Amino acid sequence: MSDDIAISVKNVSKNFKLPHEKADSVKSLFVNPFNKNRKKFEIQHALRNISFDIPKGEFFGIVGRNGSGKSTLLKIIAGIYQPNEGSISVNGRLVPFIELGVGFNPQLTGRENVYLNGAMLGFSEKEVDRKYSAIVDFAEIERFMDQKLKNYSSGMQVRLAFSVATILAESDILLIDEVLAVGDADFQRKCFEYFKKLKKNKKTVIFVSHDMNAIREYCDRAVLIEKNKIVFEGTSEQIAKEYTRLFLAELYESQKQQEDKDRNDGKWGSGGATIESVAFDKKMLTEKDENLNVKINIVAQKQYPEGLLFGFTIKNQQGEGICGTNSRIIHQESKESISPGDRIQLNWSVPNIFNEGKFTIEPAISDPINMDVVAWWDNAAEFRVVNEEKTPYKVAPKIRLAVVKK
Repeated sequence: MSDDIAISVKNVSKNFKLPHEKADSVKSLFVNPFNKNRKKFEIQHALRNISFDIPKGEFFGIVGRNGSGKSTLLKIIAGIYQPNEGSISVNGRLVPFIELGVGFNPQLTGRENVYLNGAMLGFSEKEVDRKYSAIVDFAEIERFMDQKLKNYSSGMQVRLAFSVATILAESDILLIDEVLAVGDADFQRKCFEYFKKLKKNKKTVIFVSHDMNAIREYCDRAVLIEKNKIVFEGTSEQIAKEYTRLFLAELYESQKQQEDKDRNDGKWGSGGATIESVAFDKKMLTEKDENLNVKINIVAQKQYPEGLLFGFTIKNQQGEGICGTNSRIIHQESKESISPGDRIQLNWSVPNIFNEGKFTIEPAISDPINMDVVAWWDNAAEFRVVNEEKTPYKVAPKIRLAVVKK
């Protein structure tokens, strides 16, 4: 394995034996000791032929429905399970926090659980002493550290577990499974800030989440697991879109035929509003143009009492997301009600950070209440950039240099 690879997963498969009948007591063994069904079992294929490499410093996402096999995969990477076939190679110190709070004892105090987990991770009491204050400060539950864990709210337990997982264990590779499933909004933002710090410090993180906004924002790449196999691998933006499509097929089965028809021209979504047109002020930019100006016209077919969320993604010729945002992220979300027949024009202005090449824009509309994708238009419009200051990187912002001889 190359030195720049943190984790290499090669052709990993995992099976479990599920017995058809088991003896629940000694009595049942004597009542019918020759029951042939007791020796029968079926094979459950938890994972099938999984392969991918994670470079050092990458924030890698794993997404999939419940029961798809993603948590089993994390446990194999952590060394908790052994694969039936294939191999896992890990380059660096890995700390397996598969589920936050595993190993915590509800009969012990918060303080005692910190030291207990420290001992389980191989830290001495003095080493935990040095980090104890930082753990408590991050969790923001100092007043409750001498109370038993069984008296903590679920949010407080997540705060403490996350603090122990991230501050106590200084690892090269961190495994996080649904870390933000519980916890208030302020603590979630604090966790996200910590994620940014991890990325800055080039730590390798494997992140399992159902939150596609978090996948988009923090993951460099991801895989989508469905029916125990990797069905898609790509950028976080590509994975988030495929994940959404996967669930739309179930949630809106009655609209599947219409969605299939819409996908022929790149349009898809649950319906309720339509993206009618996308146009640029200029379809060819040069380095002299400061902004890319985009007009998007929308018409509503349903009532939205809380309004809609508007967003877009801009991709390069390789299909990689270069930039994107939505009205909530930039604090331009309107709560004004939208009625059937309402027409809306969106005027986006995007700084010209683009390198030379061709780019496409993909507008999107979401319901702000349940985050359903109402409408999405793949490769809706194309623009070109001619940039004499082109670089070998994905973007080319205007960078200037002043050299002063002293």
